[in-house]
Amino acid sequence: MRRLLLVLPLVLTLGACSTVQGWFESDDEDPTAPVKLVDIEEKVKIRKLWSVGVGNGQGKGLYKLQPVMDGNTLYAASAEGEVKAIDRNRGKTLWKTDLDTGLSGGVGHYGDALFLGSSDGFVLKVSADSGELLWSTRLQGEVLAPPQGNGNVVIAQTYDGKLQGLDAETGEKLWTYDSDVPVLTIRGTSTPILNGNTAYAGFANGRVVAFDAQTGGVLWEVRVAISQGRSEIERIVDVDGRMALIGNELYAASYQGRVVAIDATAGRKIWQKDVSSFSGVSQGFGNVYVTDEDGTISAYLRNGQGLRWEQDALGYRELSRPTPVSSYVAVVDLEGYLHLVSQVDGELVGRAKAGGGGARADMIADGNLLYVFTNNGNLIAYEITARS
Repeated sequence: MRRLLLVLPLVLTLGACSTVQGWFESDDEDPTAPVKLVDIEEKVKIRKLWSVGVGNGQGKGLYKLQPVMDGNTLYAASAEGEVKAIDRNRGKTLWKTDLDTGLSGGVGHYGDALFLGSSDGFVLKVSADSGELLWSTRLQGEVLAPPQGNGNVVIAQTYDGKLQGLDAETGEKLWTYDSDVPVLTIRGTSTPILNGNTAYAGFANGRVVAFDAQTGGVLWEVRVAISQGRSEIERIVDVDGRMALIGNELYAASYQGRVVAIDATAGRKIWQKDVSSFSGVSQGFGNVYVTDEDGTISAYLRNGQGLRWEQDALGYRELSRPTPVSSYVAVVDLEGYLHLVSQVDGELVGRAKAGGGGARADMIADGNLLYVFTNNGNLIAYEITARS
C-alpha cells in the first residue's frame, strides 16, 4: 500500500485536530499555538563548556541523528555524511571522516565499531578508532534510527516497517521481520534496544515486539496503543521515540496512545497510562518521564502508582525527549531553548538558549554534564549546578 508521509510538525497539528492555520500565521485563539515563555526564578546555573560543529547537523530531512558516548569520547554524525569523534572533556576533535553519503540514522555503538544508516537504505559499520568504513549493506528502506549491535548481530529498523538482523563482521543479512504498516505514520522510527541476545523494537502499528537477535524469532509482542477513530490521522499510533529498559522493565510510549511498563521477560503489561508522545521515555528518581504532544512533561511513578507530577508551562513547544541530568530533567523546545525542571516536583528551575533551530536529537547526560546536538550541527557541552 502506498503510504503518505507526514512531517512531524504537521502531525502535531493534525493530531490535535481542528485546523492547520494557526501554525502558519498569528492566531491568538489557536489552542495548539506554542505557549509564550515567561520569566522564571532560575535556581540552576547552566554553564556552557564548549561547542563543536558537526557538518550540517540534521539537514533538511527532519532527521534525529543523535550522538553516542563511550568513555571520554563522543561520536556525532551529520546528514551530509560527516562523522566526528570528540573528546568530551575538552571538546577537541579526535578524528573526522566524510562517508560521502547522506545519513539519516545514527549513531549506534558497540565495542570498537559505530553503526549508521543512510537515507538511501544502507547500514554502515565504521571503525570507532579511525572512522574507516568497514562495510555497508543495502536494505530496502530509509534507516531513521541508530542501528544497534552486540558484537554478533547488528539490528536496523527501516521506515517501511521492517526490522533486519545483519552479521556484525560481514554485514550479511541474517533475517527480516516485516510489520503491518498503517496508511499514515509519523516520519521516524523507534530506536531498537539490544540486551544480550534479545532485541526490542517499537512499530508504527502501535506494538512493541521482542526478538531473538540471532534468528529474528518473535519472543512476544505487546500492543501499546489501539488504532481508533474515523480518519487515518486519528488512527495513527506510532511507537516512534526511544524506549527505556531498566532491569526487566521496558518502558515505551506511543502517539495517540499510552505510556506502558512491560515485563521484558514475559511480555506482560505491568501498567499503562494514557498519553500521546512521539519523543520517547526516560527514567530517574523512581519516575518514568514522558513529554506529551501538547507540551506537558509528566513523571509517572515506576511502581505504577500513578502520576507524581506534571509540568504544563511549555505547552505545544514541540519538546524533545526528557533527559535526566543530575537532579533535573532537561528538554529542548522548537526555538532551541533548553529547559530544566526538578525531578522532585517538576518545577521549572533553569533555561538557556542552545540553538535557534531546535534540537530533535536525544540529549546525553553524565552526572551533571549535558550534551546537546542542535539541528544546525552544534554539539554543545553544559555543566549543570544548583545556584547557591
